[in-house]
Amino acid sequence: MVNWTTYKALKPEKPIETLARRNPAFYSQYVGEEDEFGFDLETFAFWEHVFRYFYEDYFKVTFDGIDNIPSEGRAIICGNHSGLLPADGAMLVIAICNLHPSPRRLRFLATDWFFTVPGLREWAQKTGQVRATLENAETLLSRNELIGIYPEGIRGVGKTFRERYRVHDFHPGFVKLAIATQTPLVPVATVGGDEIFPNFVNNKTFGQLLRMPYFPTTLTFPWLPFPMPFFPLPVRWMMKIHKPINLGYPPEKATDRKLVLRIAREIQYLIQRDLNDLLRQRKSLFSGWDEED
Repeated sequence: MVNWTTYKALKPEKPIETLARRNPAFYSQYVGEEDEFGFDLETFAFWEHVFRYFYEDYFKVTFDGIDNIPSEGRAIICGNHSGLLPADGAMLVIAICNLHPSPRRLRFLATDWFFTVPGLREWAQKTGQVRATLENAETLLSRNELIGIYPEGIRGVGKTFRERYRVHDFHPGFVKLAIATQTPLVPVATVGGDEIFPNFVNNKTFGQLLRMPYFPTTLTFPWLPFPMPFFPLPVRWMMKIHKPINLGYPPEKATDRKLVLRIAREIQYLIQRDLNDLLRQRKSLFSGWDEED
């Protein structure tokens, strides 16, 4: 007969218990919180466990500059977007939760489409994503939260394989928001995501008929049965995080369209240069950058 002490020792931990044990600094900040946008710590803990596997063991993500994420206060994380599914955002969330000396929540502003699909809407809200509106962004920043914005928008994740690592023009809204709220920008360049689901053809017409932002054709989608089309290739990832950029302009400059557009292009070109440098240094898709990894 197994006694109670032995049973407790053998009983698997719940994800929320694992999060509390592994990361008490993160857990203590958000346990018991009533979040108006729907964040649920237990749901986050479950998916943190899932995505941490991909982060640590499958993609084996390497980070350069994780300490550049501010330990406190508001900031806008911005970068290139890729991968058909927003795995790049998930990897960044996991890194800030587990690697940063002062772990904290990162909340991405997600496109409306995520909030129109039943099931997906609830998942997005409970894991911390927020519908991309100016009001929501300003609310989060006023509370000194970290928010994530991919200025390429849905075009980024919908790139074909031929377009990989070619950064589309950034929508300047993130710069306008940064100036208006006096918030620093933290650029992030990500290599790896563009190759986990090689997208050879993007049928926009068919996507519109299905009310999808795009309809890709990959090695597995739509040919193989669920869930096989959604299992990515084990490509090695690298993320380079810059130091926060304080733009230094007064809030009224947020309405200067030429200034806002110029800064958006400068951030875009900075990230493109980083991508080009990382790609030159990469040894292969599956071995990454360092032979010892």
